[in-house]
Amino acid sequence: QVRLVESGGGLVQTGGSLRLSCAASGSIFSISAMGWYRQAPGKQRELVARIIRGDGTDYGDSVKGRFTISRDNDKNTVYLQMNTLKPEDTAVYYCKVEMGEDIIWGQGTQVTVSS
Repeated sequence: QVRLVESGGGLVQTGGSLRLSCAASGSIFSISAMGWYRQAPGKQRELVARIIRGDGTDYGDSVKGRFTISRDNDKNTVYLQMNTLKPEDTAVYYCKVEMGEDIIWGQGTQVTVSS
């Protein structure tokens, strides 16, 4: 069984920065991708950023140029550096790990950006 531990969420003012971390542990094998998704109240869950094996990355349009995803393969940890935060970035951020056909979600961490 795989466990994901997310950290780094919180309250920040507009223009501020936060760094999210997601560490995977347990029965880990061949992680093909790790990423972050978010869900705001009344909205669907959406891609924030995803990093695939080989370090290819994919970003949601609304965060391009402001957020950066990175990964420490030795620690099975993915990071999301969020800069120039806006009130519309307020959401619960979920870590997602893909291992072949298996998909594991984290419990979510709240990010709130005050105006």
